[in-house]
Amino acid sequence: MDGHNTTTKTTSAATRARWLITVLAAVALFASTLLPNEPAAAGTPSRWGWPIDGAHQVTRDFDPPAVKWGAGHRGVDLAGEVSMPVYAAGGGTVSYAGVLAGRGVVAVTHPNGLKTTYEPVTASVVVGAVVTRGQQIGALEAGHAGCPDAACLHWGLRRGETYLDPLGLLKPRHVRLLPKK
Repeated sequence: MDGHNTTTKTTSAATRARWLITVLAAVALFASTLLPNEPAAAGTPSRWGWPIDGAHQVTRDFDPPAVKWGAGHRGVDLAGEVSMPVYAAGGGTVSYAGVLAGRGVVAVTHPNGLKTTYEPVTASVVVGAVVTRGQQIGALEAGHAGCPDAACLHWGLRRGETYLDPLGLLKPRHVRLLPKK
């Protein structure tokens, strides 16, 4: 009877260990879908880049609203200079290029379901144009509210209707499962 009981305990422990590994793998996979960027292979350039040249000074951070319709800051503001080039942060298709609420806006839809937005920008691209990472899409305009400099680029990022921090595109993503003890 003790031999049967030991076998049951061993089988039960092995089942729990397999279940725990499966759950951890599922959690890691789910967590990786929430992150906006996709890792580059070692030694290869990132698929994402900064939308402007320079020191990349963030003058206002991403501050998601507590509720969809609430107050917040749905992107980051980057210090710049009037008329400086604005670049596509990643490859995609221009889905908007025009004036919205009195400001020039360019939006790029990317193949992975993300959309980046850039404002205030005088567009140099048209809707439907296919752009690559680093391709100029416009020139920075003055007049962004709350900007402490002559000009600031408001850079936004969305997945569907959910706003994300665009700086997350520039950071490497690491998913690590805990080692077996």
